[in-house]
Amino acid sequence: MEALIAALAVLGMLIVTLGAGLWVFLSLALVAGLSLLFVQGMPVDRISTIAAGIVIRYASSWELASIPMFIWMGEIIFRTDISDRLFKGLSPFVERIPGGLLHTNVLGCTLFAAISGSSPATTATVGRITTVELFRRGYDKSLSVGSIAGAGSLGLLIPPSILMIVYGILAEQSITRLFAAGILPGLLIAALYVCYVMIRALLDPSVAPSDLPKRRIRDYLIALANLLPIGILMGTVLGSIYSGVATPSEAAAMGVLAATCITIATGQFSLSMMRDTLLGTARTSTMVCSILIFAAFLSTAMGYLHIPADVAAAIGAMNLSPYALLALLTVFYLGLGIILDGNSIVVMSLPIALPLVLQAGFDPIWFGIYLVLMVEMAQVTPPVGFNLFVLQGVTGWSIGQVARAATPFFLLMVLGLLIVTIFPQIVLFLPDVIYNR
Repeated sequence: MEALIAALAVLGMLIVTLGAGLWVFLSLALVAGLSLLFVQGMPVDRISTIAAGIVIRYASSWELASIPMFIWMGEIIFRTDISDRLFKGLSPFVERIPGGLLHTNVLGCTLFAAISGSSPATTATVGRITTVELFRRGYDKSLSVGSIAGAGSLGLLIPPSILMIVYGILAEQSITRLFAAGILPGLLIAALYVCYVMIRALLDPSVAPSDLPKRRIRDYLIALANLLPIGILMGTVLGSIYSGVATPSEAAAMGVLAATCITIATGQFSLSMMRDTLLGTARTSTMVCSILIFAAFLSTAMGYLHIPADVAAAIGAMNLSPYALLALLTVFYLGLGIILDGNSIVVMSLPIALPLVLQAGFDPIWFGIYLVLMVEMAQVTPPVGFNLFVLQGVTGWSIGQVARAATPFFLLMVLGLLIVTIFPQIVLFLPDVIYNR
């Protein structure tokens, strides 16, 4: 009971500091330092030594280098016309399917997720093109916005995923195996979205007006040409990782080079654009890496306070079955998703949650995908749903309107989570086959 009270106290301090408007990394550092100082009674110089050691360890981590490189690649892509080309490339192939161009939201986000690694970036980049076009053509606005909110979250699940890198570093798991594990669940959820849109269109054809232009072979060839930049980037990044040619960090650097070459080849390269991408990368990378480092500091502090071990023992004494434990964690993560962003959810909960799920017999790679799915749900739950904020900016709608539009896709994510829980091999099949586990 004391351990649970201590854990809740730490969580409460984090919520108070975050609610006061402090930066996430500063909140983590403050709570960790104060916990060691006042609860553990540790001298200040010892606390400083622990913090410095963690900073040095993470600063020399090769895996951490992949984060700014993937972010840089996404910044370059964001400032090009690749998303516009993506819409034009997909349109001829989906317009005759029930739901028509609504599928460009789902398929566009699925493809863009495979090169961006970020959910907000996927939502913003694809959404700014497709929502305007779909609204103009008379498609159902709620379904248009909801599908982009749900599909935009695939940026976290389909590799390369920055959140998977964060989890892999903190949980000391193979990032390449995590990338492989995310492919089938990501395609599964995309398929659920496509099926839902098709069913809605079949039941109510007015949600997707049918205005089909005549297409010639030439139109399809042009569409394929528009999809070529996406194909090149996917082949460069994912192909180099799964073929064993490059590590995730090296593949990210190759992706930056490929994205730069594409901007040059399409006549969009400029020094001012590259300056903007570097500034954006520096800002985002500093934020993510700072959160990672001070999350490790908080994890170390919690270790000194014996919170993870004591909480694990307390929950273990409840004799919960593995699936009952998972149900409890699901409710816990849904609650966190209402008030925290994805990175904060992972870094603050992992020291307690990971020992519990390992003790219950769950595979750590599978749990990583489960955790990413939970964060995906957090992206579309108010009031701190980042995808909702992005779409609020794109559409001018209120958060409530966007959240209502996203609700069916949130429920489809829950269904996807249930499926991969019942059939864990959906997650583990590709890592086992590719890496011969």
